[in-house]
Parts: sequence; C-alpha cells; structure tokens
Amino acid sequence: MDIRSLDLNLLVVFDAMLQHQNVTKAGEAIKLSQPAMSAAISRLRTLFDDPLFVRTGSGMAPTPKAQALSPSVRLVVQTIQTEILLPKKFDPSLSDRTFTLLTPDIAEVNFLPRLLSELAHKSPQLNLKTLAMPREAAAQSLESGAAEMAIGYFPDLHKAGFFQQKLITNSHVCLIRKKHPHVGEKMTNAQFMQASHAVVKPDGREHLFERFLQSKGIQRRVVVELSHFMSLLPIIETSNLIATVPKDLADFFVQHGDVRYIPTPMKSPVIDVHLFWHQRFQKDPAHMWLRQVIHQLFSRAH
Repeated sequence: MDIRSLDLNLLVVFDAMLQHQNVTKAGEAIKLSQPAMSAAISRLRTLFDDPLFVRTGSGMAPTPKAQALSPSVRLVVQTIQTEILLPKKFDPSLSDRTFTLLTPDIAEVNFLPRLLSELAHKSPQLNLKTLAMPREAAAQSLESGAAEMAIGYFPDLHKAGFFQQKLITNSHVCLIRKKHPHVGEKMTNAQFMQASHAVVKPDGREHLFERFLQSKGIQRRVVVELSHFMSLLPIIETSNLIATVPKDLADFFVQHGDVRYIPTPMKSPVIDVHLFWHQRFQKDPAHMWLRQVIHQLFSRAH
C-alpha cells in the first residue's frame, strides 16, 4: 500500500469504531453523520480488504484483522492528537480536559483530596477520573490511553516506554485499636506471631508486606482477608485484630477512627510510590502541567 493513498481521517474513523463498536456513537464522537461514517467504513474495508467490523447482537464487533491493527492505529491517532495538533500553550485556568488516573484505593485517599483542592484554585474546570485494576493491566492501560497517569506502587512499569517520578517512600506500621488490651507502644515478634490479623489482598495487586513475610517463612493467624484497604477501619477499631499497612494510610485512619499505630516488630520493606506515564504524553503541555502540580504537592520523604 502506498502511504500517499491513505486518508488519515479514515484512521480516526477506525479508532472511533474500535472504541464504540457502534456506527452512530462513533460518528457522534468524531462529529460525522451516519452516512459519512458508513461511507468511511466502506473505504476502510476496501483499503484493508477485510470487513473490519461485523454486526453482532451487541454492536459492530472488530474482526481479527481489525484487532491486530488496533494498537498501531491507536498509537498513530494519539500521536497526532498529542504531539502534532495539540496547542503548544496550555492555560490551566481555562482547560476543561478530563484526566484519567490509575490508582489503588490508598492513593485515592492520600492524594486526591489535596490534588482536587489545588486544582479548584488553579484549574477549576479540569476534571479527574480514577480507575483501579490489576497491576499487570497498568502498562496496557497507559499504552492504550485508557489512563494517562498511574500513582502508586507499580513495579511492572519500571521499563522502557514509561517515565516516572518518585513521590514518597512509605514504611509499614501495625494498626490497632486505641484501647487494645494486649499491645502497648511496642510489639515483640512473639506478640506479632501470637496475635490475630486482618490482611488486605487487593484483587490483582501485590501486597509487598505479605510477600516479605512469605520470603522469611513467617506465618501468623489471619482471621479475615479483605479486598479493600478502606474496609479495615471499622474492623480494627471494633476488634483486637492487627493490620499491617502503609504508614500514610495509617495516618489517615488515625485522623478518622478510634485507632493508633505502632512500629512493626521486624524491619519491613519500604514502598516507593511513583507517578508513571507513557512516553506518548511526555511532551503534552497539559500533561506536563498536571505532572508538575502532582510532584510539587506530594514529592517528599515519608
């Protein structure tokens, strides 16, 4: 195929169909009428010698060839949008852009309130959306544009194609209720082993402290295993259970519940929390501005 025969607008149509899998909705997203969309899809089919999208009970499903072309087309369209067509100047006071952040619930609690407060002053029309998903899906989400940034512990993103900024180094502490009958200001290894514990294992995400215990061959009685850190507070403040959590989350719980925290009896691993983004957004002015805001707000030793 001669690239001179390719109308780049057809790639925009292709990308919209991949996202919406509905001719009418895809046309509305890129401001094309249904007849214009149908004509463009017909040209795409001729160009690639493939139906590309076929009607099913749930919409227009992509063919295997369309799915194979999807990552390359998405990259071309987003590169044009963010590096060629995007204005060089960015005015945060006027922007109504929506940013999607990939964060676990801990990061939502620790970062979003201050970030939203800052944006209310500097960029009152800018919007945020957060997503939570298994750790192994983070790279694909940033590569596809489903999320523009990730905040948290994402060891899989320390690789080529991604940029990062370190925000905080987080330690682990033991969270207990204020009037715990058996634990004072410190805890011994023996007390830790004999105690009953609440453990959080978010779906698809790795708990660094749990992996540390496994590496040391340390086993203890786990009374309850949870999927979300935010479920811990009412459980800890109404029981004698112990939960080992990142210190910044413990600080939040202390502010909002009848709990306290003490050091872990063993030297536990620290968590380096980073801000991550894909290389395609590296020079996007709006993205650069928001990264700077986040870094200035949260970059510190913890």
